[in-house]
Amino acid sequence: MTPLLLLLLLCSASASLSHAATAYPSIPGTTPVGVSSGAPLIPPRREVYGDGRIFDISHRFSPDMPAFESADGVGQFLWLPKSMKNGSIANNSEMKLPTHTGTHVDAPGHVFDHYFDAGFDVDTLDLDVLNGVALLVDVPRDKNITAEVMEGLHIPKGVRRVLFRTLNTDRRLMFQKEFDSSYVGFMKDGARWLVENTDIKLIGIDYLSVAAYDDLIPSHLVLLEGREIILVEGLKLDDIQPGIYYVHCLPLRLPGAEGSPIRCILIK
Repeated sequence: MTPLLLLLLLCSASASLSHAATAYPSIPGTTPVGVSSGAPLIPPRREVYGDGRIFDISHRFSPDMPAFESADGVGQFLWLPKSMKNGSIANNSEMKLPTHTGTHVDAPGHVFDHYFDAGFDVDTLDLDVLNGVALLVDVPRDKNITAEVMEGLHIPKGVRRVLFRTLNTDRRLMFQKEFDSSYVGFMKDGARWLVENTDIKLIGIDYLSVAAYDDLIPSHLVLLEGREIILVEGLKLDDIQPGIYYVHCLPLRLPGAEGSPIRCILIK
């Protein structure tokens, strides 16, 4: 083996070890592992990537994140039944989580039982709709999304994906443990106006439901009846400027499930 080839292999191995330490951080709650220099390994947790071009707009799961109509939050959802500290050959976690938790997506079967029985689940959602050019807009902060509000947003024809940032973001409702029924969402007339007057096929919003609590089911029914609109709920939209982005949202492939946790990013 030539000295040059050996040097290249050593550099490659060093880079791989550095990447592995970043990609596979310690299990949360365990003691950091020291490297040879004695410094602890501290995994990075970021919201912005790619020199400010990529924004993670999905919420990090935690036991204290809000759950719909609950004062107690999500609670424990992650366990480590097989731990290397207890003699297992590898760490293997298990998870139990409602499908409409945190940043998630709704399928038509969420509110239409005949769609549920027919199999219109999250595995049937169109990835072409869930990924593409999107418009982030600020909703007037003093009201729910009514027909009047929708008309006043002046969303151009041809826009297929819109993320609605509301007072929910300002109030940081997704960071509060207790569910808050005063969140901002669509009223039935606003949902109807959107369906009849726009080309929007993906709606994103910044709390656990796209529909205002007082119009919870009626608004969902209007938006999901045609099976053309996908609802993404629980988005993290703080510190992002309104404007045009590429959005990428990927639900889990869960046949039979009417909802799924989802990872969403925006790219400038």
